[in-house]
Amino acid sequence: MGRGGLTPAGKVVVEPQDWGRLDWMVSGAIGNSDTMTVGRCTIEPGQQNPPHHHPNCDEVLHVVSGTIDHRLGDEQLPMSAGDTISIPAGTVHNARNVGSEPAVLMIAFSTPDREVVGE
Repeated sequence: MGRGGLTPAGKVVVEPQDWGRLDWMVSGAIGNSDTMTVGRCTIEPGQQNPPHHHPNCDEVLHVVSGTIDHRLGDEQLPMSAGDTISIPAGTVHNARNVGSEPAVLMIAFSTPDREVVGE
């Protein structure tokens, strides 16, 4: 059986970024999963995270609030609250906030130790 456990709001691992922030709640590094990474991405209005890919895992991204244009390979996909996208391992992607409020995205990865190339 894998590890599990509660991550109280005050114990979320916060990574400030020039374009917003990443908040991590579940991962191998945190010590509460052997199979997944789960976090929240906030992108400020007019900002975007750099194009990148994950060579070792798939990603699922769910828009909680806000409006983004999401690059998935050669496609540009408009997304808003309630939309979800599945991103295969190795696919270059990024999100640009095209709205006037912060975009909040839940992100989940199919590994406890996600790798990022290009960010």
